Amino acid sequence: MIKSAFGRLRAFAGLSFGTKPAPAASKAKLPDYNEYQLTWGQKTTAIFFGAAVMAGIAMVFYKNPLIAGLFSLTGFYYPVMRRKAIIAKRKAQLKQQFKQMLASLASSMGAGRSIESSFTEALDDLRLLYPDTGAMIVRELELIIWRLQNGETVEACLLDFSRRAHIDEIGQFADVFVICKRTGGSLVQVVRRTAVIIQEKLDIEQDIQVALAQKKFESKVLTVAPVILIAALAWMTPDYMEPLYEGGGVLIMTGALVVLFGCFALAQKIMNIKV
Repeated sequence: MIKSAFGRLRAFAGLSFGTKPAPAASKAKLPDYNEYQLTWGQKTTAIFFGAAVMAGIAMVFYKNPLIAGLFSLTGFYYPVMRRKAIIAKRKAQLKQQFKQMLASLASSMGAGRSIESSFTEALDDLRLLYPDTGAMIVRELELIIWRLQNGETVEACLLDFSRRAHIDEIGQFADVFVICKRTGGSLVQVVRRTAVIIQEKLDIEQDIQVALAQKKFESKVLTVAPVILIAALAWMTPDYMEPLYEGGGVLIMTGALVVLFGCFALAQKIMNIKV
């Protein structure tokens, strides 16, 4: 009865004895890295940008304000594309930060530190690598350590992180860690080996992205070049280009535009290589 009364008193007073202060990530909704909400300003900017680009392309290929207006409506889809690009960029950054965390974690555990101490050591190392307090992996490690200090298991923390990250490498590491803990395997050896394999995979993926960076730039240039060429010819030699804007020429321009968009989409798909 005394304990119950003390518990009600503590809840009423809003006190929390024996626990560490919660990090900022735990006070708000935990981030899901497959979700991102554009601000009103970002949405507006994206819509206007997409509408302007598509209207400009339509004017180059058709010289018809009505068709340009119809093309500009596709600008309302551009915020969706922008959101997907931001999500992909965030996950790529988190993946690289996770690789650094694995290296520090494996080194600490190899030196004989406990799991909790290894995570704390990894947090200190990552704070040096990413002094910006907004670094995603720093926030996640702060949350993991806070949850460990308040009685949660490492397995639960890692599984929750992998579920929200939606990144294969993080999920694989969490699964291996959980299985090793349940079966009583050599946690240090398994974690170190898993960390090495995942780091090698991420290094290969990074090398591929670096090698493809120039090709991606070239594909964008080759996509924009025909539009600029047609616009230049239509401006400098309007009589020469006039047949393409009337009669059967409209079908030719439509076919050229379809091929242009198709080649761009195909190039993006080909260069989306996953290891």
